[in-house]
Amino acid sequence: MEFGPIPVAAARGAILAHSLDLTSGRLRKGRVLTCEDQALLRADGVATVIAARLSPGDLHEDAAATRIAAAVAGQGLRVTQAATGRVNLHATGPGIVRVDRSAVNALNAVDPMITLATVPEWHRADPDGMVGTVKIIAYGVAADAVERAAEAGAGALSLVPPVVQTVTLIETTTTDTDPNPKGREAMRGRLDRFGVALTDRVVVPHRSDAIADALISAAGDVVMILTASATSDIHDVAPSAVALAGGRVDRFGMPVDPGNLLFIGVMGSKPVIGLPGCARSPALNGADWVLERVLCGVAVNGADIAGMGVGGLLKEIPTRPSPRRIPTD
Repeated sequence: MEFGPIPVAAARGAILAHSLDLTSGRLRKGRVLTCEDQALLRADGVATVIAARLSPGDLHEDAAATRIAAAVAGQGLRVTQAATGRVNLHATGPGIVRVDRSAVNALNAVDPMITLATVPEWHRADPDGMVGTVKIIAYGVAADAVERAAEAGAGALSLVPPVVQTVTLIETTTTDTDPNPKGREAMRGRLDRFGVALTDRVVVPHRSDAIADALISAAGDVVMILTASATSDIHDVAPSAVALAGGRVDRFGMPVDPGNLLFIGVMGSKPVIGLPGCARSPALNGADWVLERVLCGVAVNGADIAGMGVGGLLKEIPTRPSPRRIPTD
């Protein structure tokens, strides 16, 4: 691609690099100049414009972005019409985004003029939410580079949809009264995003045997436990209940704050998530990262949770404004 000053007399078919305000109106950057545009420019005394001219073997920015986006987009994604060298990728429904980091990096290494930006891997996507954008920085780029980038990034992004239909939430109480319903409502809001339903309410005393019985009879495809008192150890009441019911706890504790006190386990093939107390708030916390994957059928093991520490210091929930401030006296 050629780029630089071009005499107006020779500018037909060139791509205008900078917008120009003329007596007759505005010529916007990116416009392919016509004979009529040349006449308007000459009428205003403009002799030279800064413009780009594609060489044989180059693709226009819009064509290049369209080709790459079509290759990158996997299942559950749609691509927009190209404009100014940009094509966006949107989710067609709820789910989480699978990102092939090596493919994205390989695509971005082909040519500095070819770029793909994405949301973080396992980002929750709402219907029609944008999850990636292809941007061609120059007005044109070599067609062979476009093909190499498309090959390198093929299927780099896809949407993993929900596979779970129902979830049972077991709540515990240390009194004779029902727990505050705000925890259940916060969890219902999280599930609604994925079109997943809560089963009938289950409230039991804060004892391992009572929780174990509830686990055994739980109707949901996934079981969550929200305890009246925070889980402090893998041998505490709720994790012990999982073992008592014939299941196992695979991980207690996560390097995400808020959300440290989460545990995850299994009852047969049914995932069990012990929720941290911060799950009573609708604000983002570590439980969201685990629950969203589980709802979409993505396995979460101890190594996955251990890897959540980078980026795991989240914004504090409003009800607990300064818990990390350590007293100095």
